[in-house]
Amino acid sequence: MGLLSIQSQQYDHAVEWIARAIRRDPRPQYLLSLGRTLQFQGRHEDALKTFDKAVQLKPDDTELWKHLGNALVDLKRPQDALLSFQQALKLNPRHWNAAYQCGVLLGEQGQPEAAPSYLDLAYGLQPDQLSVLELRAALLFSLRRFEQALADSRRAYALNPDNADTCNNIGTALQWLGRDEEALPWLDRALELRPDYVAAFSNKMQALQQLRRFDEAVAVYHRLKAVEPDNAAADLDLAFLHLLTENFEAGWAGYEARWRLPSGYPKIPCPLWLGEGRLDGKTILLGADEGLGDAIQFARYVPMVAARGARVVLLVKDPLVPLLADLPGVSRCVAISAANTLPAFDVHCPLSSLSLAFGTRLDTIPSGTSYLPPPPANRVKIWEDRLGPRDRLRVGLVWSGNPDHKNDHNRSSSLRAFSAMFDVDATFVSLQKDPRPDDKAILAERRDIADLTAHLTDFVETSALISHLDLVITVDTSVAHLAGALGRPTWILLPYTPDYRWLLDRDDSPWYPTVRLFRQGASRNYTEVIDRVRTELAAMASGYRSCSPD
Repeated sequence: MGLLSIQSQQYDHAVEWIARAIRRDPRPQYLLSLGRTLQFQGRHEDALKTFDKAVQLKPDDTELWKHLGNALVDLKRPQDALLSFQQALKLNPRHWNAAYQCGVLLGEQGQPEAAPSYLDLAYGLQPDQLSVLELRAALLFSLRRFEQALADSRRAYALNPDNADTCNNIGTALQWLGRDEEALPWLDRALELRPDYVAAFSNKMQALQQLRRFDEAVAVYHRLKAVEPDNAAADLDLAFLHLLTENFEAGWAGYEARWRLPSGYPKIPCPLWLGEGRLDGKTILLGADEGLGDAIQFARYVPMVAARGARVVLLVKDPLVPLLADLPGVSRCVAISAANTLPAFDVHCPLSSLSLAFGTRLDTIPSGTSYLPPPPANRVKIWEDRLGPRDRLRVGLVWSGNPDHKNDHNRSSSLRAFSAMFDVDATFVSLQKDPRPDDKAILAERRDIADLTAHLTDFVETSALISHLDLVITVDTSVAHLAGALGRPTWILLPYTPDYRWLLDRDDSPWYPTVRLFRQGASRNYTEVIDRVRTELAAMASGYRSCSPD
């Protein structure tokens, strides 16, 4: 009678009938039926108690553990639910649903590295389950295992070719693999299936930018804005395109669209200064609003602000305080972690907005050879002792940047790739903080590159080390900005379509006079770039030897 009541959705009657059955004979099967009925009624706490009693009566029943896990999911107790599904899987290692739920919960709890093994099991048990493929592809993507994510997305597409999300996911994976040309048909297919698909528009715009098809990228921008007029991310992408192509006026103005996106910049209850109005006698807060490299790049404007008669309070990320505290024009430098100690101020301006405030054009970039304070003499002396006698050209190396940067897959290289230049007669010194696992293993094995990075506790230490180097070779990282701002000879390796500040098709930088740029060609291959760097480095090393006293 209880089961018949469930079928007719008369859940109150079902509870009464099943409860009578349990009073006569408390079988786990009856408790299972009662628990499911209570779930239908939304009585999740009561359902959990019922499933728990059933498990106690029959602890070796896989299905009971599965239902207990489902009840815990309903109550938003994911860790306990995971344990229940794992117990079900222990009792029956071929239980598809338990394996799938373990994968789901681990992904939701921020443990994506542990989830794929469960999804591999679920896929092996039922290969044509679309939900498994889609979830595994998403988790693999989050783990930056793009080739595997792409393979799963292609399998999902074969099962359901009319899913716009799957087409967009394939296109996105191809973009992260540097295969933007291949990505475009998939993004077009996503837009064909869903003409208002904003994410696909955005991805297509970025793919076209990477391919330097800028006019097409702008056309896609306008299509996106017709669908979503207030899309700030698209406005920001367009601003970067303007800056990259030297349209600074539109670029700096458009760059302000970043304030319509989530930001870690503090809310400041005082007027924003963007170049208008006198600063005589006022205190201005200049706050770092982007990455470490950006703060170093735009710190060049601080003396110009102080020259307007302002007292400058600089708010920057903690690692930059020792480097920028003595910058000319700074009255006080405060770490973001100590922002509650800020003095009173009258106006504020984000550091990255100073380029707009000063109406910066290509020919008015403040490009002094060195605008950072030199490192303290005592730290310079310590590094001199660490490095020992100088008998060859000294070259500092950085081969990868922040792995969380959205363009890291284009910007970063590897120590294995850089090793192609190690046959040059030079002393190589690592400036690479937090090397990735593969690079760390290679670094530990090599004796031809000095790794003293354990002593690089802040940017002042790094600048003291750089002061003893003849050259810094780096990809686009904060060290590139640091070495350039110190006026040290610096070679920067750039992707085919670089970050906006490096512009296009030139081997110098208007921001840093001592920087030389080595760019990828259309093949987008760092091997060719490193070959050119090696040739130039060999010539430089040869010149160094010919000038040495020996």
